[in-house]
Amino acid sequence: MELKIVNTKLAQFESTDGLLLPGLIFEPERKSNKVAIYLHGSGSSSVFYSWKRTESFAKYLNKNGIAFLAFNNRGAHYIKKLETNNESKKKEIKIGSALELIKDCIKDIDGAIKFLEKLGFKEFYLIGHSTGANKICVYNYYKPKNKVSKYVLLGGGDDAGISLDMVGGTKKLMRYLEQAKKQIEKGNGKKLVPKYIADCLLSYQTYYDISNPDGDCNTFPFNEYINNLKLSRKPLFREYKSINKPTLVVYGEKDEYCYGDVRRIIDILKKEAPTPKLFEFKIIEGATHNFSGYEGQLAKLVALWLVKDPG
Repeated sequence: MELKIVNTKLAQFESTDGLLLPGLIFEPERKSNKVAIYLHGSGSSSVFYSWKRTESFAKYLNKNGIAFLAFNNRGAHYIKKLETNNESKKKEIKIGSALELIKDCIKDIDGAIKFLEKLGFKEFYLIGHSTGANKICVYNYYKPKNKVSKYVLLGGGDDAGISLDMVGGTKKLMRYLEQAKKQIEKGNGKKLVPKYIADCLLSYQTYYDISNPDGDCNTFPFNEYINNLKLSRKPLFREYKSINKPTLVVYGEKDEYCYGDVRRIIDILKKEAPTPKLFEFKIIEGATHNFSGYEGQLAKLVALWLVKDPG
């Protein structure tokens, strides 16, 4: 039987700092108080433009009695103007993945939960893909006593390790981080870095946020761990190791950001899991980082795990 979406509504809600964020709510035929919230990755990501993934999650979650909120967080697109209602005054601000700081995800997630509570939902799950998975770890680290019941981490990424490889070594990375820090101190944090630092749209503040080994974004330091690089002063996997709730971790077998060895990455995460009995790990054979072509398989796996009794 073909799965169908039966109840979809446009949504717009405020982050806790007043950004107006757009999304879609998909609800099952029978009323439910359970809802999964989706956190997309960075770059040019958007839940509206990754429709096959969004649709697949909606169908399988709804089939299993779980509503689904897919929304564009402040890291959607590279640069985007968003309205804010702060202090009862509407104004536009520039944001997007080129300007985002990962810790601000707390404001987006709390805004989504507050919005959903007003609609009558009582049980919340977080599903994060790529940078979205990193955001879940950061959210849990800074707000361990939150209202979320379960986490799903899909293809969490090692941004600092990837930045290190892209620039060609530790000395260059540290030099570029120092350059970014100085620009931030001068008030130029929102200016874009030159192409020799990053050949994509990134501001100095965002480059420093995602490439700094001691930064909040460095939640999955696989490169540093595997090669014993000793870049970080903070404990490795600090945010990941703070998780104290049932958590599903999923990677594609051919994830291109896992240094050619996804099974080793999974073994590392199993070893570093703070409470192993709360964690479950899966690899989807043949899938890449974006799970393209495997959206239905991924969504079914996640939905069935969410409704499974953790006991």
